Amino acid sequence: MTLRLRDEIKQTKPFRSVREEAHLSLVRTAAVLSHGFAESLKAFGITGTQYNVLRILRGAGRDGLCRNEVRDRLIAQVPDVTRLLDRMEEAGHVARERDADDRRLVTTRITRNGLDLLDALEQPVSAMHQRQLGHMTEDQLRTMIHLLAVARERS
Repeated sequence: MTLRLRDEIKQTKPFRSVREEAHLSLVRTAAVLSHGFAESLKAFGITGTQYNVLRILRGAGRDGLCRNEVRDRLIAQVPDVTRLLDRMEEAGHVARERDADDRRLVTTRITRNGLDLLDALEQPVSAMHQRQLGHMTEDQLRTMIHLLAVARERS
């Protein structure tokens, strides 16, 4: 049986509206899924945001991306992308290079170390997705994806 949000968070009063319940349910679900994802990554010494950056930079290929392009592609916004990239560079996952003509432009690229880390994470991340969402049918997942896109339209 599916646990209702009110029961899960031990709320005794009804929600003020179905919109409030939907919002809180979405936030609660995101928190639960994100926590599980973070736990899966912990053994590898990276965060979900760092994993997201590695995937973004792998997709960018040899051209890499500037800090603002990385920021704009992140799933969850972070307050200081520069410090995030600093930590990732210190760990050897990314490399940054200042443009010779325009010193303000700094391109970030994934390193071999970062690519190897993504390769090592492929199976554990896939297994985590299976644990978290494997009980849902493909049709249910596609419906959820569609409804979440609809919800983001006015955000």
